[in-house]
Amino acid sequence: MTARLVGINHVALEVEDIERSLAFYGRLFEIRLRGRMHGAAFVDIGDQFVALMQGRSQSADVTRHLGLVVDDKEAVRRALEEAAVEILPGRFFDIRDPSGNRLQIVQYDEIQFTKTDRILTGMGLELGKSEQALEELRAQDLAD
Repeated sequence: MTARLVGINHVALEVEDIERSLAFYGRLFEIRLRGRMHGAAFVDIGDQFVALMQGRSQSADVTRHLGLVVDDKEAVRRALEEAAVEILPGRFFDIRDPSGNRLQIVQYDEIQFTKTDRILTGMGLELGKSEQALEELRAQDLAD
């Protein structure tokens, strides 16, 4: 059985200067920071986010990536193993597609990203959330 794509959790962009980028986006949109860490700022988009990662790589993208939400991360892992696709080293579940695009695989129940019950039903999915994900949603007043 293969995993189902559920949505996009986040996009990570490489930027030359985080403060300048935050100022730029702040002029265009009302922004709310999810958090910061050395070399990164995370801007909320409801239950999704944009990660601004300081630094521009000259070779293959190091920090730029797309966070894909799936229903079953382990099914993706098994499919990758069967296809002999390398899982990149590091603390996240990252791979590269055949064109070199970096993809980060995240499981629906482990993150804030949320679909309404009606959308999930329409997609043929019955998915819940872990208590940690629910706590993150409640902290932003996005869940009961």
